[in-house]
Amino acid sequence: MTRVLVVDDQFLIRAGLVGLLDAAPGFEVAGEAGDGEEAVRLAAKTRPDVILMDIRMPGMNGIQATKRIIADAAGPAPRVLILTTFDLDEYVYGALRAGASGFLLKDSGPERLLAAVAAVGGGDALFAPTVTRRLVEAFAHQARSEPGAQPPLDLGTLTSREVEVLKLIARGLSNPEIADRLSISEATVKTHLNRTMTKLDLDSRAQAVVVAYETGLVTPGG
Repeated sequence: MTRVLVVDDQFLIRAGLVGLLDAAPGFEVAGEAGDGEEAVRLAAKTRPDVILMDIRMPGMNGIQATKRIIADAAGPAPRVLILTTFDLDEYVYGALRAGASGFLLKDSGPERLLAAVAAVGGGDALFAPTVTRRLVEAFAHQARSEPGAQPPLDLGTLTSREVEVLKLIARGLSNPEIADRLSISEATVKTHLNRTMTKLDLDSRAQAVVVAYETGLVTPGG
């Protein structure tokens, strides 16, 4: 059973998501919140597996709430699936950097939404990675050029194979596709990814994609 916290400031959207999850087998609504502050409080109280997180909310927005929830988690942090109206929304890039596991457009159909929640809740790294890659490509250069931007992480601690895996992840390939491309097992791909994330102190595959672009390992359109 995947326990889900639904966060959206629009009542009708929130109610629709809650109703959809309640009616679908394998899901349980852990709670619902109308803003970021309430989301932080309920995440700590209910400890959901997945949080459906809106971005644009009054007060604490979805990015700020995601950072707080992941930082404050007493144990495995919930996986945050960002809900957005626009597929080229600069806020989504910030959310991925904050540790969100992926994002989903609000106009996605019920089946796609449930599949996304199930994938993220089951530990799959990132839903719709090719779309997320497009977002990262659009905003990675912008983030690097911002005044006061943090310097990119050093990839020198990674082995050559770990670098290969990271590069393919950033290109949007799934674990089975990477395994086929490198002629290794899917389990070995996961091992390389886990070691990479540990060395770079990353919380999600989405953050690994961001790092690959920010360090120049992968370039937009390259």
